[in-house]
Amino acid sequence: MSFCCGASMIGTKGTLKHYRTRIHNVPILFCPVCHRVEVHYLVENEYEILAEYAHGDGASEVDFHDYVDESDKELHENCVNNEDEDPMQVVQSQIDMALDLLSFSKQLKDTEWEQQLKRRLGVLAQRKQKLKSKRMTGGAF
Repeated sequence: MSFCCGASMIGTKGTLKHYRTRIHNVPILFCPVCHRVEVHYLVENEYEILAEYAHGDGASEVDFHDYVDESDKELHENCVNNEDEDPMQVVQSQIDMALDLLSFSKQLKDTEWEQQLKRRLGVLAQRKQKLKSKRMTGGAF
């Protein structure tokens, strides 16, 4: 599993910018709490090579999928959640994991970690409430 600030990261694909080149469909890991984005470690080298060549060629946009053959199964088997899951289930899963970690941090008497987890739970609770209100009003995700 890939973790960021104590939350498990979500596997997805996204567009990243390398200087003036936009690279689409890059396998990434996304933190639902702090919004940090990382290139998936299994394709990090391929991304760097493609980004440098595309930039050197002066390309404004390239599609990662056109140049690199990657298997989604391998890429996201270490992710707890993926982007195609129900957003409410993703948030609930993140809350459950944070609560488990909070219990463990209390056992260790690690007050700094405990405070970080409480802040993270606050962010996740707000996100859950927003999803609930969107569902109640029939809003799109």
